[in-house]
Amino acid sequence: MARTWRALGALLSYPTEELQVATAEIAAVLADEAIVPAKQRTAIDKLLTELATTDMYELQERYFTLFDRNRSLSLHLFEHVHGESRDRGQAMADLIALYASHGLEMTASELPDFLPLFLEFLSLLPDAEARALLAEPAAILRALADRLAARDTAYAAVIDALAELAQAPSVGRSEIPDEDPTDLVALDAAWEETAVRFGPGEMTDGCSTDRLRTRLRASMRDARAAA
Repeated sequence: MARTWRALGALLSYPTEELQVATAEIAAVLADEAIVPAKQRTAIDKLLTELATTDMYELQERYFTLFDRNRSLSLHLFEHVHGESRDRGQAMADLIALYASHGLEMTASELPDFLPLFLEFLSLLPDAEARALLAEPAAILRALADRLAARDTAYAAVIDALAELAQAPSVGRSEIPDEDPTDLVALDAAWEETAVRFGPGEMTDGCSTDRLRTRLRASMRDARAAA
């Protein structure tokens, strides 16, 4: 079980004073465990420096502009394959149950497919199992890494590191088309959608990592077939 996953998840979370104070500890975890290759750690150092030294309001505005105003950069993994379909609701329910089976408790305000929460869950698993599970959304991670790199943001380094650890393909895939980050009218319109529907769906017995892995594979397969 590695703390690296939780450290990377923290870097992708909404900036707070607690995160700002923890940047040195995060850097130490990444260096000590060395799961992230040195090249990616060096790139992540830029984000750590920004988080440690930039005004908090500016950090929060940057985060909001990137991840909350731009649906194509959503950190909710299932949105990139399910959108607002009923399938996403069932996938969410399965993921919640999987987390609970490993002792990870969620708050009412959290969605289980939020990438930082997913990474926290990986920190509870043996390394081989965590890496295998991270590989399932590898194409999504590559798409996010490329989109963030195009925006010249330090957050790209974290997603790129995850994509490398997931052995992601060179070409990413997301069902959400990329958007022009300067077109605020279009970005606002993209978010004027119905809430996620958690309707009934086909249930299978048991709750395991293999089950989630199967569901993620099926989601990727459906996305490729629709392309």
